Amino acid sequence: MLKSLHSKKRAQLFIGLIIGILFGFLLQKGGVTKYDVIISQLLLKDFTVVKIMLTAVIVGMIGIHFMKNLGLVQLHPKPGSVGMSVIGGLIFGAGFAVLGYCPGTIAGAVGQGSIDALIGGVVGIILGSGIFASMYPKLQEPVLMKNSFGELTLPQLFKVNEWIVVIPFVIVITIILWLLENAGL
Repeated sequence: MLKSLHSKKRAQLFIGLIIGILFGFLLQKGGVTKYDVIISQLLLKDFTVVKIMLTAVIVGMIGIHFMKNLGLVQLHPKPGSVGMSVIGGLIFGAGFAVLGYCPGTIAGAVGQGSIDALIGGVVGIILGSGIFASMYPKLQEPVLMKNSFGELTLPQLFKVNEWIVVIPFVIVITIILWLLENAGL
């Protein structure tokens, strides 16, 4: 069923729109589209954002690998490098720290009417993307491709079945969530 969607671009866009609206709704209901909640996370006072992200990682990791094992989806990992990870992390972190939103929470905050997310976030994303795109050719070889590891995944690196990686990650993340919750964070 899911493989048949590969050639149906309109259906993909429609499903993406519905999932995006649902995602924004859930972010808003979880409280992570509020500037104060995100700033409290950055100040290590309120771990709501981390708990939501870690829960999403667990659900996504199990769901994707379960669907892969059933033959419903195929994974297409993108090539990566240390350079890409460092530059991407710095850009993401700077925007997150300055504005108090990440791209997902910007969309949710705009949906609930936050002007700061609309002006600072959406305009910032457009300007930042344009600046990065114009600098990309100069950065690609000397910086972004530094220490390339290609399309390598952790199961491929360790030469094990993916569930040998997924299950321990799920257990560790679940323990972290339990510890955060019991600490009242």
